[in-house]
Amino acid sequence: MEFSIKTELLQPQNNSSLLIIAAANNNRNNTVIDTLLSQLDQQEKDFLATHTLEQNQLQAVAVARIEEEDYVNIQKLATSVACWAKEQIRIDVDLSLVSKAIVQKWVQAFTIAVGEAVYRFDTLKKDTKPIKLEQVHYYTSQEVNEYLIKAEAIVYGMNICKDLGNAPGNVCTPSYLASTAARIAENVGASARIMSTAELQEMGMNALLAVAQGSTAGAYLIELQYHGAPEADEKPVVLVGKGITFDSGGISLKPGAAMDEMKFDMCGAASVIGAFAAAAKLKLPLNLVAVIPTCENMPSGNAVKPGDVVKAMNGLSIEVLNTDAEGRLILCDALTYAERFQPKAVIDLATLTGACIIALGHVAQGVLGNNQPLIEQLLEAANNINDKTWQLPLFDEYKEQLKSNFADLQNIGGRPAGTITAAAFLSYFTKSYPWAHLDIAGTAWHSGSNKGATGRPVPLLVEYLLQQV
Repeated sequence: MEFSIKTELLQPQNNSSLLIIAAANNNRNNTVIDTLLSQLDQQEKDFLATHTLEQNQLQAVAVARIEEEDYVNIQKLATSVACWAKEQIRIDVDLSLVSKAIVQKWVQAFTIAVGEAVYRFDTLKKDTKPIKLEQVHYYTSQEVNEYLIKAEAIVYGMNICKDLGNAPGNVCTPSYLASTAARIAENVGASARIMSTAELQEMGMNALLAVAQGSTAGAYLIELQYHGAPEADEKPVVLVGKGITFDSGGISLKPGAAMDEMKFDMCGAASVIGAFAAAAKLKLPLNLVAVIPTCENMPSGNAVKPGDVVKAMNGLSIEVLNTDAEGRLILCDALTYAERFQPKAVIDLATLTGACIIALGHVAQGVLGNNQPLIEQLLEAANNINDKTWQLPLFDEYKEQLKSNFADLQNIGGRPAGTITAAAFLSYFTKSYPWAHLDIAGTAWHSGSNKGATGRPVPLLVEYLLQQV
């Protein structure tokens, strides 16, 4: 599918569908458009589609009217229009009736919305249908190329995230995730390093290895590097993603209902790979590192047991009271590993706690951390791109729930404030740099008939990285 910007005056074409974007109180002295706008008023709608007869051929014509100019409302309208757009073959978008600010927001929001509308994961199906929509042309005299390029990069990153998340656990294994991440990095001009069990043992990543020991799939640490900063030694942003490719809960076995959705427990890793690829594709002038610990969490005779004590890479001993609180175990070693890059900031992403779903539902992801300016930058990016995010507190008092009689700390803090105590656990491994934690347990995938990875929070991460340049 191709998007483009056309600066010439739009001429009606029989082989293209026409989409007119209007603002409140627009009047173009065009019979068809004015009739559609009048019908919008009568029906109290913001979008209307029909067909007109042009040179003895039917042409699909639609009008979308923007009542409020904020990005949230424009994005909502763009999502509705994208449902119509995906059924067309070619679309000419007339943006001559609206202001530059609206044009910029519409090009970005509609490009992302169309990318989401046409996305499908059907590589494992015998019979597939090609995407119907081939081209979208934006007709405007305004300078909006950067918004289109940004939106296409976001769609690219979201699709990577969705493809990895939607792949079943017998396809997207730890080794598959590692090799795919390396291939994607090389495709966008970045480098990759894959470390397997022997190297992890040598580095003392015993928390990661403890989770992996119940599975025959092994453990890997994926390191991707992109160098775009003018100064080679500029401190990088480091993204860390939880890569549990299937989470049974281990010996602390999960209930059987909906356990298939635990293939999505690597969506933190998928989001990091997608955002990393998008940033490299945009050739952002910054240095960026992705660190992804990956393995399965399975029960077996070799699996880590409740009550076992393991020593993390930074030397802290951890009492494993619940093997289903495994994400923080693999992340803590990855966060320690991130120190070697002397990072400007570290952001970790994880489908970490069901408690975050209880707190925020499936609308917003939670953010916590040890650096308020970093958190505020993430919240600003979330607001700009409407990737809803909410800050939760991280007071020192929550660490009391992690005290152990037999180790430096335990891996769970009980039912109260589960999302916060999980972040409090991670904070023991992030003391040397600015750090933020995104719990995406409620936003990384949809359940039910619409089951599938959402691609969030790739838009948030790309928007944040753009703010850094």
